[in-house]
Amino acid sequence: MSNIETNRIENKEQLNEDFEQEVIAFLNYKEGGIIYVGVRKDGQVVGVDNLDQTQLQIKDRIKNNIQPSTLGLFDVIVEKIDNQEVIKVVISSGTEKPYYLRKKGRTPEGCYLRVGSSKERMTFEMIDNMYAKRVKNTLKEIEAPRQELTFNQLKIYYEEQGLQLNENFLKNLDLLTSEGKYNYNAFLLADENNVSIKVVKYLGTDKMDLVKNQEYGYRCIITATQRVLDRLEAENTVYAKIEYKGRKEVEMIDKKALKEAVINAIVHNDYSYGNSPIIELYSDRIEITSAGGLPQELSKTDFFRGVTAPRNKELIRVFKDVDLIENIGSGILRILKAYDKNCFIFMDNFLRVSFKYRENPFEYAPKINQENDQRELSNIQNKIISLISQNSKITQKEMAKILEVSREKIKYNIAILKDMNVIAREGSNKIGKWKILK
Repeated sequence: MSNIETNRIENKEQLNEDFEQEVIAFLNYKEGGIIYVGVRKDGQVVGVDNLDQTQLQIKDRIKNNIQPSTLGLFDVIVEKIDNQEVIKVVISSGTEKPYYLRKKGRTPEGCYLRVGSSKERMTFEMIDNMYAKRVKNTLKEIEAPRQELTFNQLKIYYEEQGLQLNENFLKNLDLLTSEGKYNYNAFLLADENNVSIKVVKYLGTDKMDLVKNQEYGYRCIITATQRVLDRLEAENTVYAKIEYKGRKEVEMIDKKALKEAVINAIVHNDYSYGNSPIIELYSDRIEITSAGGLPQELSKTDFFRGVTAPRNKELIRVFKDVDLIENIGSGILRILKAYDKNCFIFMDNFLRVSFKYRENPFEYAPKINQENDQRELSNIQNKIISLISQNSKITQKEMAKILEVSREKIKYNIAILKDMNVIAREGSNKIGKWKILK
């Protein structure tokens, strides 16, 4: 033996205060490692005086000072090197990463990782990513990767429905594990988290030409959901035609079916492996993909009949409370009113919904008047134009308040209207005014 430290070998002259940190670094390392007690950093063997007592201390410190449980992940062996007796601690790569110091918790001060021949503190992002890849069961019994959580956004959503979250809401909404800690449902509903929903837009019918890649999240999953729905509403062209009987409208994607598909993907997604829903916009279709596939107990026949086997029932309950879900189990039936069964694509570990865009039924119709030129504007875009026609100096903040949407949504749609040469801005942002071009 050369006695030199490597990515899998750590030498310690004696049992010191950072011993647990070294153990944690190997538990979190993909290959595990070995710690020799009784060997100096330079490789010189000095041995251990009180072998039995030191062995006992090592076992107790690993078992009592590190979480999650390390039972079965380490072994303590007496070994003779250069005629000196040393203690060899063999550590396996853990299955419930990240491991951490009990007194420091799952924080950068408590989590370590082996990098080269030394240990390094993990960042919150590294901790969250490692936690997301753990093998888990239900979200209710999965401990949140962070325990310092706030729920101000969630409380506002409940207040908007005339509901009040009392001091027992964490227990009532099943946001705690059986041990009384925040679970993963709580993490998803908290004001801050590391979960996001991707919305990706491509130029053509494949993934060759990426136009835009946006992430909505890192906050309460309800807020993220609403922002995704706002974005998709802006993308959903409404074909319109003015006739003597009135205005005819046809949506490029059925609005109700789209909302149901997005919400179903979010509330039924299997978050236990770190996957989040992804929404992809192509030139001819939109695809919404969620992780998990069909639950084992649910057949395709039952699925199409509206039978549910909720993967995240606590999350579904909250979405229903805040009026994002009407009736549990009705989502699939609403989608099937607008599209056939072929829009569902079943995979072993994923479920995808694919909606083909409807063609413009008025594309070849004669133009009735100038308003017909706006047939491809969305509802929100037409409302913005209406507000500008009434008040050319109206601000984006005022539009958002009147239309009861986010400022971000107004800004996004104004940018589209400018690109389409429908409106223009004259003068500065403070004293200028809007002009309708057509």
